[in-house]
Amino acid sequence: MTTVLPLTFNPVAENTYIVYDNDSREAIIFDPGCFTNAEESELSRAIEDLKLKPVKLINTHCHFDHIFGNDYVVKKYGLKLGIHELERDILQAAPVVVNMYGLPPMTPSPPADYFIAEGEAITLGDTTFDVLFCPGHSPGSICFHNAQEDYLIAGDVLFDGSIGRTDLPGGDHQTLLGSILTKLMPLPDKTVVWPGHGGKTTIGKERGSNPFLT
Repeated sequence: MTTVLPLTFNPVAENTYIVYDNDSREAIIFDPGCFTNAEESELSRAIEDLKLKPVKLINTHCHFDHIFGNDYVVKKYGLKLGIHELERDILQAAPVVVNMYGLPPMTPSPPADYFIAEGEAITLGDTTFDVLFCPGHSPGSICFHNAQEDYLIAGDVLFDGSIGRTDLPGGDHQTLLGSILTKLMPLPDKTVVWPGHGGKTTIGKERGSNPFLT
């Protein structure tokens, strides 16, 4: 069994997720958005307090708010970074985009060490996460479905009552809707959705009431 620990960081309230195996204490860090030294310390303190061993660093996509902490996590825990191949240019451009938004300069992320594609399985202890390719918010957005425990690490694809914005470079509204309808809506109603911003929701709730999907 696993536990999902959300931590909310940076000026746009991004959700960083530490997903850990309850027995081995091994952990995956998804989308480290820690922007300040204090937020980096908060991330590490959570890991230390829970006696976790980070073993993977994964970005669901590479918009700047989801990768602020990549450099810190790579150096602190010696992890390799995994992304979808279509996010490579987004990752590289992040410091320029941050400057365009008038935010303080960010430490550039290290380049990806490996690429994650749909159909692959990400393992954590005895748990398997199926990789779902869900472009539209960004070219290479990927979600991670834990079918055994019925939850989804969704990045910025689907939110509680909303969907990801598509006005950024590489975004496309119809592509995003197609991703959600073909990849996420077939999941069970009870599947818990852990989004990149805001609170958790379920597939059933979004199927029934999300104004972008009804």
